[in-house]
Amino acid sequence: MRVKITAYESPHYFVDEMLEGSFKFMKHKHEFKVSGKDTIMIDTFSFSSPLGILGRIVDDLILKKYMTKFLLERNEMIKEFAESEKWKQIL
Repeated sequence: MRVKITAYESPHYFVDEMLEGSFKFMKHKHEFKVSGKDTIMIDTFSFSSPLGILGRIVDDLILKKYMTKFLLERNEMIKEFAESEKWKQIL
C-alpha cells in the first residue's frame, strides 16, 4: 500500500491517504489535543472497499469491526511506547 501525508499542521494533526492499495479509498486523520498534562489522540478513519455493493457489504459485515479493533490495538501500543522508555527503541 502506498500512502501519502496530504495535510499537516504540527502539533495538531496530520492526514494520510492511500494512493495505491486494496481499498477503493482510505483516509486517516490523526488529531492531537492537550488536556491538562495529557495529550489526547483522536483517530478518524474512513475507507471503502472496491467492488461496489459487494464491497459495501464486506465493509459493513467484516471490515468495520476488524479495522476498529486494529486501530484500538495499535493505539494501545503507541500509548505504551509513548508513556514509557520504549520509544527509545525505535528512535
